[in-house]
Formats: sequence, C-alpha cells, structure tokens
Amino acid sequence: MFYEVNIPDPGKDKVAALVTLHPAASRRLIAKATVELPEVKAAMKKGYIIIARGITAAYISEELFNIKIEPKTHQTFGLITNSATNGNTAPPPCTKHVLKDGKPIENADSGVEIKNFGPNDVFIKGANAVDPQGNAGIMASSLKGGTWGMFTPHVTVRNSNLIITVGLEKLVPSVAEASAHSGVYYYKWSLGLPAKLVPAITGKVVTEIQALGVLAGVKAYHICSGGVGGAEGAVTLSIEGDEAHVKKALDLVNSIKREPPVTCGNQYNVSSPEAYNFDAQAQLDTLGGM
Repeated sequence: MFYEVNIPDPGKDKVAALVTLHPAASRRLIAKATVELPEVKAAMKKGYIIIARGITAAYISEELFNIKIEPKTHQTFGLITNSATNGNTAPPPCTKHVLKDGKPIENADSGVEIKNFGPNDVFIKGANAVDPQGNAGIMASSLKGGTWGMFTPHVTVRNSNLIITVGLEKLVPSVAEASAHSGVYYYKWSLGLPAKLVPAITGKVVTEIQALGVLAGVKAYHICSGGVGGAEGAVTLSIEGDEAHVKKALDLVNSIKREPPVTCGNQYNVSSPEAYNFDAQAQLDTLGGM
C-alpha cells in the first residue's frame, strides 16, 4: 500500500507546477522523505532500524549519517546494469545498516538483530516494481529468497514497520501478474541472473508522490515518464497545492535536479550472459546455491 499522507485541499487557492525528476534525483528525494517519516524518527530515538542493502538505501544512509557512499551499486547485491540482471560481488562501502536508538551497531548481523524487532521498529527496503494499486515487488535470485526471505517472517508476524522505497520509473501494470510470470527456475534463457519478482506484503510504499507530500505538503500526480540525454527513466509530475507549498516543492526539486547519476562498480556474478550462452540455470549456478 502507498504510505498515507494527508494533504488538505487548498480549494480556490490551488496552484500547480510541472516538474521532472531523473532517477538519481528521485532516489535523493525519496531518501530525504524516508528519514523524515514519523516511524523512522521515533525509532531513531528508541528502537531498531534496519536499512537493507540497496541503491536507494545508499541515499538513505547518506541522509541519516551525513556521509558519502561510492560506488552506490556496491551497497546492493542485486542490480540491473548493462542490460542484464546481475549480482554485485563487492562488499558494501557502508556497514552502518542496523541502528539501535539512533546509533549504528558495530559488526551487526541484520538476520540476527531483526529477531529483536517489535511493532515500533522499522525495516527499510527498496523495491524493483510498484503498481498503481501500491503493491511493491522485490526481485530475488537467491534460492533462500534473498533479503525478502530474511525479513518477511519477522516484520509481518510482529507488525513491525516495513517502509518500501521505490521510484515511479519502476511502475508496472500489475505486481501480481509480473510475479506469476517470473522465477529462478522459470526461464530457459536469460540476460543475466534469472529471478522471481516477489510481492512485498504489508509494506508502506514511498514513491516521489509520497515524498513530496511528506516534505512539501503537496499532492503530486504522475503524468508521464521517460526522456533522453540523461533523462532516461525520468518521471514528470504535476504538483498541486496552495502557492506557498507548491513553491516549497519547486525549490526542493530544483535543489536536487543536478544529483549525479548512480555510480557503478564492476564486480558482478555474471561477467556477460553471452559467456553462458544465455543459459538461465548456468547463470543461476554462479550463486553457488545461495
């Protein structure tokens, strides 16, 4: 479900502005909003926060700790790059991923610390797909379900807060339909690691729309996508509200519009799909049964 943000109707004082966000700017916007969510701020004072590995997670860690993380693709395992699904084999540059009462736990194992979760604790995870109904999906190549397989039993049973961060460049018609047509053993051939798009239930989804609501108090509407010359994957939004709030949103977008593209490493499980004759199982075997 989409994270609920209540924006008062400005009535006759409504004005609108048109803005475009390229993917890196969208990630920065979503990260800024995520650290301002009431659940996150409360857990920073008292509770656990786990930031799962991911590219948007790198931006969230930058916002929380006032640090720089490069290359950001090393902060994730699964990624899509060079027109292929793949896995990063380099270690994450930031290991501050488990926090208790706002302080990082040294040498933390999120698979262990999550067992301490209660209903007020927060797990933050990026996603690979979101549909118009607010359903999110996470790609998993691991036979154990990857991060999804680790966190789902704990956060769902305990009613812990699951915040799912995902940009609208990843909008799909239906997460359920996409899930039904994917899987690690589903494909004979693949350009990269075969994977399952797994629906992430119970999560509160934060896109650019919710982020603008949280940070600027405006309503936003996704009106088109795409672009060229560095705007590939961009989303164009109509933002609406009273003049003061729309101006605040416009200033915010302008402040991040020159966010540099995501930096990439070069250590991957699959060197090139061609080297495996696009055989899906052969590429899956590079994970060693993980």
